[in-house]
Amino acid sequence: MRSRKLALITDLDNTLFDWVELWLSCFAPMLEEIVATSGIARENLIPEIAAVHQKHGTSEYSFLIEEVPSLQAFLKGRPATEVFVQAIEIYRKQRRRNLKLYPTVAETLLEIKGRGTKIIGYTESMAFYSNYRLRRLGLDGVLDYVFCPRDHLLPEGLQPEDFRKYPAERYELRHTEQDFTPKGSKKPDKVVLNTIVEDLGLSKADCVYVGDNLMKDVAMALDCGIDAVWAKFGQAHKRPEYKLLQEVTHWTPEEVAREQKINEREHVDPTYTLENTYSEILSLFVFTEFPERTQT
Repeated sequence: MRSRKLALITDLDNTLFDWVELWLSCFAPMLEEIVATSGIARENLIPEIAAVHQKHGTSEYSFLIEEVPSLQAFLKGRPATEVFVQAIEIYRKQRRRNLKLYPTVAETLLEIKGRGTKIIGYTESMAFYSNYRLRRLGLDGVLDYVFCPRDHLLPEGLQPEDFRKYPAERYELRHTEQDFTPKGSKKPDKVVLNTIVEDLGLSKADCVYVGDNLMKDVAMALDCGIDAVWAKFGQAHKRPEYKLLQEVTHWTPEEVAREQKINEREHVDPTYTLENTYSEILSLFVFTEFPERTQT
């Protein structure tokens, strides 16, 4: 008999969409164009890029070109947006072309939403990048809440209005409520997931968590006592293109060691597995209306 669920808590990257493929399709051709424009060898740029990513805690840092030492020397004070305009445009074009949900994700989330179930996103991608993707993917308002880290600091002397083409509200979520995870919080730390459930006033039996990573998403949900659904179709670490991401990763050596320790865990068995599509979850649970709290 299928259990009843009032809240769906879902990972975003590689669960709702293919983040690795998106990143690769944007970053790889941009890097090639940077090499062609600057004449600086790829093997010289890679470690410098990794250092910048690690400094800011993200592999999606928007001001990467301005901070890579070899490119700073090449620019000689010239605006990166002018000298590397083709590389930047390639990145943006590829992002628009390749940012898309996995098959059946949109219809599945809309069906669950239509039943009155709360949908909560939980991601380790920073707010600015998560917001952009939710807006572009048409998920602003489909998700009731999204939990994510705060953004990295801007380069010294730079304000948001200095680089934004549109008013500030164009960059914000209009319908999905955003909350920030504690600084330094990383999956599979169960503190955030426990807090989400407590804030909603639910029992853990009322919730289900979906994620692509066995050792982080699934293990975290299981440790919280929540039904854990493994989005097996979203596995990224075994793909060949993952090598480039590893070369320029924002993970510090300490984080790599932490990841290795996490992966040493044995017997992480999901409650259920989505083999091929997100829609398989509809046959596993009965999603029902979330009881709104009465105001006192």
